[in-house]
Amino acid sequence: MLIYKIFRRPEWDAFREAGHTLGAPVDLADGYIHFSTAEQVVETAAKHFAGESDLVLVAFEPDAMGAQLKWEPSRGNQLFPHLYRPLQMTEVVWDHALPLGAAGHIFPKEMS
Repeated sequence: MLIYKIFRRPEWDAFREAGHTLGAPVDLADGYIHFSTAEQVVETAAKHFAGESDLVLVAFEPDAMGAQLKWEPSRGNQLFPHLYRPLQMTEVVWDHALPLGAAGHIFPKEMS
């Protein structure tokens, strides 16, 4: 199972250049990096990135992140993965553009 993080293009570019990130402003404010499962990420995109284009969907292997990845209740009391340390570029499994279509964001076939 993979987990997912949606980045705005400038956040993704900065992550790629630095090789690590503490996340987006919401992550910095909350003190951890937010991720979603495949079942959660469509709703995450609709709720937090509605109408935004030029996004990047990035996949990660949760088992490789160690004990600092915690599964905690959040939206709808679902368990969401939260990372309590910097995220490393070496942890990226794959990345794809997440374009905005007429009915919402268009997710890559790798997720199906």
